[in-house]
Amino acid sequence: MVFLLLVLGMVLLMKGADLFVDGSASVARKLKVPSVIIGLTIVALGTSLPEASVSITAGLMGSNEIAISNIVGSNIFNTLVVVGTSAVITPFLMDQDILNRDLKINILVSILLSIFVLNGMLNRFEGIIFLVGLVLFILNLIRSAKKNRVEDEKVETLSGIKCLIYIVIGVACIIWGGDITVDSAKQIAAMLGMSDTLIGLTVVSIGTSLPELVTSVVAARKGESGLSLGNAIGSNIMNILFILGASSTIHPIAATSQNIIDTFVLIGVSLLIYGIAKKGDTMTRKKGISMILVYVIYMIYIIVR
Repeated sequence: MVFLLLVLGMVLLMKGADLFVDGSASVARKLKVPSVIIGLTIVALGTSLPEASVSITAGLMGSNEIAISNIVGSNIFNTLVVVGTSAVITPFLMDQDILNRDLKINILVSILLSIFVLNGMLNRFEGIIFLVGLVLFILNLIRSAKKNRVEDEKVETLSGIKCLIYIVIGVACIIWGGDITVDSAKQIAAMLGMSDTLIGLTVVSIGTSLPELVTSVVAARKGESGLSLGNAIGSNIMNILFILGASSTIHPIAATSQNIIDTFVLIGVSLLIYGIAKKGDTMTRKKGISMILVYVIYMIYIIVR
């Protein structure tokens, strides 16, 4: 039963995020907000809502290990599996903006997270620093989007009442799904003798990263694999700046020694994807397979430890 509840929680998280994005994007279009800015803000934040719900709920419930390991695990999964799988399906050319801007910011925020948790705590002041960084990051994206603006396509929007219903139901599903996911994950961890850190790094982080994986696989099958790199790296940056920023601002988050080690692994993975991107213009199938293998090795390491 508890495993079914975990699946139910994750389904609610994904469906809730989907409804929230659709409703919010329609409101933004009605207010004449350019679609590129909607994509860079509302949609980007929307795909991070499952992780946000889980981490904030876990922090408030005192399950600090899940709060941090969920984000770190999601970022490692996004970088190695989401990008790697997309490259295996369809090799793609590197986007120079992502290479020169987003991949570097991804490394920077990963290092910053590692420094902040070294004292065993992610406090409110550090959370505020992350949130300020989020605002600066979004403003930079909007400025860049305006420079390279293309004519907006006419997209059908939802009616006002539908927008409201989608947003309300979406938020309700996200909150309820986060609560069910954290509670059932803790019960499974206790039943199997697994630590909260391990369950957060594996089941929870993979489950909350499914929207990014599905989006990237669909894009790859349509021959738009390049979108996966921006989707994954953008989500990583949002996860740290938005989710851990908001979570630790609401309630300080304690970090274990394993959390600290995993943040160093995250830095290594961030440097790895940057090195791979820098080495050649194309993300080949061979590179994609090697990234997935690195993730498998990491999974074996965290299970054995």
